[in-house]
Amino acid sequence: MIINTSALPDNDFLNTSYKNHTTTYVETKDIKETVVLSIIRDLTRLNWSVKHQDKKIIIEPPDVYDKDVIRHSMSIKRDEIIEKNRIWIDNHIEMARNNLSDGSDVLKSEIAPVIEICSTQKQHDLFRLFRYYWSSPYSEYVGRRIKIIIRDYALPARPAIGIAALGSPIIHIPERDNYIGWNKSERTKRINYMMDAYVIGALPPYNYLLGGKLVSYLLTSKEIRKIYKKKYQDSNYSEIAGIFTTSLYGKSSQYNRLKMNGREIYIPIGETKGYGTLHLTNKTIELMIKFLKENNIIVSNVFGDGPSWTMRVIRTAGELLGFDTDQLLMHSFKRNIYFVPFAKNTKEFLIGKNKTLKFYSHNVEFLTNYWKQRWYNQRKEDHKIIVNVSQFKKDDFIL
Repeated sequence: MIINTSALPDNDFLNTSYKNHTTTYVETKDIKETVVLSIIRDLTRLNWSVKHQDKKIIIEPPDVYDKDVIRHSMSIKRDEIIEKNRIWIDNHIEMARNNLSDGSDVLKSEIAPVIEICSTQKQHDLFRLFRYYWSSPYSEYVGRRIKIIIRDYALPARPAIGIAALGSPIIHIPERDNYIGWNKSERTKRINYMMDAYVIGALPPYNYLLGGKLVSYLLTSKEIRKIYKKKYQDSNYSEIAGIFTTSLYGKSSQYNRLKMNGREIYIPIGETKGYGTLHLTNKTIELMIKFLKENNIIVSNVFGDGPSWTMRVIRTAGELLGFDTDQLLMHSFKRNIYFVPFAKNTKEFLIGKNKTLKFYSHNVEFLTNYWKQRWYNQRKEDHKIIVNVSQFKKDDFIL
């Protein structure tokens, strides 16, 4: 990617400060220059090479990313979001601690999970707090949403084991559509029978005991189907045929080998292309918006109005700045895509071949017992794991 400009700092600045990641933010008198520098800063953190030659900036992505680079990039954006919400978090952190359990108590628990739907403001606030704990940056989902907290009713305080959230599916994912056999017409008719699981995971100390796999199992339960049906009973899509989700880093250890009597539950069907906004900080995006406004350009933000609003902001600003926007939007953090059918004939239903769904009938209790036998019992025999769990104190939980 080559940017033609003469209004940027000298070669030594670009090749020293950015290469060594010492620059956190550069503000200049010219908004265009500031935006370009902010973009370069974000890309160099991902090991993109930057050269300044003859009034041109040459920027090239690395051939591959390792997990450490991706984790570093996400941590920057995550920390940025947390600090922006620092006052709210600090005012509510005791709520999070009061809904967790010391590891010594969890080790005595029989673990009896119950699914709690977030409906009150307190529940939504608690979910929000726990979501900030994730290594990936917090973002809200547009469209239909179901947020849940999984609690351990085997302990008197009923602490949170983990959280999960379902949201409206992304309209077009080629790998998903090809796997199902969707053409555009069938996808339009049937896509609302599916949901995206955009949050699935365990909280400490249950995460040491493979609680993430437990939450993953429970999302496939008949109780989840009942929750969905009750919430959307007045719509034309009151049944949920299954979910899709993606891993955080390539192949997922959480979804890997999740089976039920030999049947793979989380089926890997491909990987994302690596397009998105994860690699650009909120500060950079805010600068892009400011830059566009100063050029009398407003990118509309209406639900259903084309692709992601943030992606359209980046594309619009990037083109005006002279970036190759396809390359700018391709962070190349490829994630595995998983298909989770709730019925024996989910694929046939989604292409219109079958009119009714033949659901699997596993409930929370059955899935929990299966998880214990397959994963949990063995985990509790690992001395290092037990030490990690026992050392966790809920009062030490911080964000």
